[in-house]
Amino acid sequence: MANVVKIVSETVSPILAHYHFELVDVEYVKEGKNWFLRVFIDKPGGIDIEECVIVSEELSAKMDQLDPDPIPQAYFLEVSSPGAERPLKKEEDYIHAINEYIHISLYQNVNGEKQYQGFLKKVDEETLTLLVKIKTAEKELTFDRKNISKARYAIQF
Repeated sequence: MANVVKIVSETVSPILAHYHFELVDVEYVKEGKNWFLRVFIDKPGGIDIEECVIVSEELSAKMDQLDPDPIPQAYFLEVSSPGAERPLKKEEDYIHAINEYIHISLYQNVNGEKQYQGFLKKVDEETLTLLVKIKTAEKELTFDRKNISKARYAIQF
């Protein structure tokens, strides 16, 4: 599956560069009996449905031309926006998210918890610092990046 993600990322990148879009993520997953190839794209100000359709059509045509076919079984291609809770994957994603409200999931508990939400205050190669609300107090907590399984923007209620 990692090879499929790599090939699709390489195949879609020139299409996205042409339109000045950004590749956020590629997923190749089996849900039930069906396979899904999901490509998440974005641009400043957000991506719209017509732009997703253009990329989907061009990517589909390019995928059909690949020999050997990297995905021999049938699959559904979905090209979409990452949404308001966009994942943080690349280093620049984290940098752009400084002072934004994010959610992190951890591999191992920190202070008895595996999930935190708060404002991203600092990030470097090894750690990130969140300003979190614990009961009625705000506190800065620093996490090892190796312990972060997932990070994404979050909606604050």
